[in-house]
Amino acid sequence: MFENLSDRLERSFKILKGEGKITEINVAETLKDVRRALLDADVNYKVAKTFTDTVKKKAMGMNVLTAVKPSQLMVKIVHDELAELMGGEAAELHLTGRPAIILMSGLQGSGKTTFSGKLANMLKTKQHKKPLLVACDVYRPAAIDQLKVVGEQVGVPVYSEPDNKDVIAIANNALREAKAKSYDVVIVDTAGRLAVDEEMMNEISNLKNAINPDETLFVVDSMTGQDAVNTAKEFNDRLDFDGVVLTKLDGDTRGGAALSIRTVVTKPIKFVGTGEKMEAIDVFHPARMADRILGMGDIVSLVERAQEQFDEEEARRLQKKIQKNKFDFNDFLGQ
Repeated sequence: MFENLSDRLERSFKILKGEGKITEINVAETLKDVRRALLDADVNYKVAKTFTDTVKKKAMGMNVLTAVKPSQLMVKIVHDELAELMGGEAAELHLTGRPAIILMSGLQGSGKTTFSGKLANMLKTKQHKKPLLVACDVYRPAAIDQLKVVGEQVGVPVYSEPDNKDVIAIANNALREAKAKSYDVVIVDTAGRLAVDEEMMNEISNLKNAINPDETLFVVDSMTGQDAVNTAKEFNDRLDFDGVVLTKLDGDTRGGAALSIRTVVTKPIKFVGTGEKMEAIDVFHPARMADRILGMGDIVSLVERAQEQFDEEEARRLQKKIQKNKFDFNDFLGQ
């Protein structure tokens, strides 16, 4: 996703190659290029300017160690500032209610329904929760059917009332059902809406007040670029959501939304959708994303993914088979 930005930043740092020390002139030249690269990647202009000003201030205040070249030092400063720009630390879900309630919000087509399924799957498999999906999109044709298909894929039940158009009544009935059947997380999927649609914005605002969710997440398609930031701000003014979800991060997008959205709405990016499959969901780690942007490769996420796929018990069993010379082609295929 950040391929273009990575290339541009790499070229910017080359200005400092061969320089013996950091000076105001070579830093200014490098950062002019960095700012252009950020603007090209669809980063908000004010965010890009503040970012480069901060980097310049830090770079000028640092002594270059003999072991570190000026270009390496600049990469380090930019890396740390990028991580800070995107939130610094990974933000967790705070699910304290019994049951805990997660309310989804966002524009039409941003990927709320699919993400609801991915989140339910993650909570079920990784946190051993018992989630219930709730269909509160009563406007889009086949929205309830889509959620049911998603629920079937991940093995999570879906509560729906196809003939009811009152989303608050549906949500309250779903909560009663969740308490009766001991579900510990309720994920409420809502209709996509425009921030300028007063009636629809009132509906989701009233729904939030009625069910008092532990987490309200704003789902945004990262391919909408700069406009995603403006939309997030308008939704936040009305809903005061708890976190942002960026979907379609695997697409051909310039990625500026990921870098701007945190600064503009001062709410953390909590999750990213990285593909079509129900497992394609990651907790958003700002430092790791900064690694990727600067072309360092996200090794930590790769290792974690490998660990998830690796079964220690199975490995011990295979080790014994190898020692007894009984390792066959079926074992090899499994590996």
